[in-house]
Amino acid sequence: MSFKDHFSGHAADYAAARPSYPPALAALLARHAGGRALALDCGCGSGQLSVLLAAHFDRVVATDASAEQIAHAIAHQGVTYRVAPAERSGLDDQSADLVVAAQAAHWFDLPAFWREVARVARPGALAALVSYGSIAVSPDLDPLLRHFHDETLRDYWPAERWLVTNGYRDVLFPLDDIVLPEIAMTLDWTFGQMLAYLATWSGVKAADRALGTSVLAGIAPALERAWGDPQARRTISWPLSIRAGRVDVAAIVANT
Repeated sequence: MSFKDHFSGHAADYAAARPSYPPALAALLARHAGGRALALDCGCGSGQLSVLLAAHFDRVVATDASAEQIAHAIAHQGVTYRVAPAERSGLDDQSADLVVAAQAAHWFDLPAFWREVARVARPGALAALVSYGSIAVSPDLDPLLRHFHDETLRDYWPAERWLVTNGYRDVLFPLDDIVLPEIAMTLDWTFGQMLAYLATWSGVKAADRALGTSVLAGIAPALERAWGDPQARRTISWPLSIRAGRVDVAAIVANT
C-alpha cells in the first residue's frame, strides 16, 4: 500500500495548531514498556509525543514518511528523527522497548507494520496505538462541531478517518489488549486557536479543494456565537483511545 500523504502540504500549520499530548501519556507508556533504553515513535508527525517520550527513555527514534513533517518536527537532543515509513524503521532487530504510533496507524500498511514491530521489539516490549477523534468544548458548541465533522465533511474525510473515530477498534491488532487508564488531552484555547486546529483537518482541506470555497468560513459565525467572547479561553478536550499489548512475535506472525 502506497503512502497516503494528507499533511505535507500544510506541515507548518499542522505543527503549530495540533494539540499536544499530555505528559501523562508518555509516562503511562513508559511505565508499561519492557525497558527504558529505546522508544520508537512511528508516524511521529511534528514530534509532539516523541519529545515527551524522551523524558523517560534513553533514546527515542521518531519516524515519519513525510519529509515535510520531519522538517517541522520539534528539536530535542533525546530524539532522532528519520524520514522513513512505519513499516521500515531502519532500527536494529530486537532493539525497541516501546513501539508506539499516535494518530497515525490508520495510514499504515498494518500487516507490514506489525511484522516490523515483531522484528524491532525486544522481549517484553510494549506496542501501542494511540488515537483521538472527538473534540469536546461545551454543550452549546459540541453539537455544532459534531454535525460539521460527521455531516458537512462526511464525503470529504478519507475512509481511514472513521477508524480513528472508532478508537482503532476495527484495525488489525494481533496482540492481547492491556487495559490502560483513561487519559484525555485538554488545552485552554481562544476561539481563533480552535479554528486554526479545525483548519488542519484533512476533511476540511479536501472539502475546500472540491468546493472551491472555505467550508470552515461557513460554520465559523455559528461557532463564534456559541463560543462568546473570541478572546475568552475555553477548555478543549480530546479523550484518548489507547490500544496496547505486550509484543508476541508468534501471534503477529500468525495473524499477519
